[in-house]
Amino acid sequence: MKRFAILSAIALCLAVFAPVASAQENPDPHKDLRNHGNLGLYFDFTRLSNAQLNIFGVGGRMGFNVHRHVVLEAEMAYDFEQSKSQSITSAGSTNIVRSNVRALHFLFGPKIQTTGPVRFFALMKGGFVNFGVGGPVTAGAVNAQIGSIVDGNTDKAFYPGGGIEFNRGKWGIRAEAGDEMIWFNDGVHHSFRAAFGPQLRF
Repeated sequence: MKRFAILSAIALCLAVFAPVASAQENPDPHKDLRNHGNLGLYFDFTRLSNAQLNIFGVGGRMGFNVHRHVVLEAEMAYDFEQSKSQSITSAGSTNIVRSNVRALHFLFGPKIQTTGPVRFFALMKGGFVNFGVGGPVTAGAVNAQIGSIVDGNTDKAFYPGGGIEFNRGKWGIRAEAGDEMIWFNDGVHHSFRAAFGPQLRF
């Protein structure tokens, strides 16, 4: 994961400082009327490496272009508690147990992108991850976890990654993946994170 984070950072730097003009690009940004920003929903997957646990959830993001190739994005995702298979060696059987772990992600940062109907991008976002435990997920449980951000189990996070978008008009599909680094008391933990879903460009 450390190697992936370093490669993502290099890719981001190259995207910022490398020449971005090409003969096929339109030099007039005003001719692309759907290049002001984006709204998106996504399916979220996170592999918590320290707990050997996969958690899934849903999220949303909003971004605003500060340049044709630079978007400032904010996103939030909620990962639900998941079942975890655990082998009971004494009985020689496998039981399904509840992890009771939920995660609330909030990240903000720049996305460096190409232009056109197919867009490649790199991103580097910072923020936090709040962990919670409990019973069935209800609106009250989600609100309680949001309310515990300040005084609950909240840890710093840094997320370098990259991905691709396929756009047709104002609608598109976006896929991305990266290394979400979360700081616990004993140091940084690397977690693979991926997201996939539709988006609206405006």
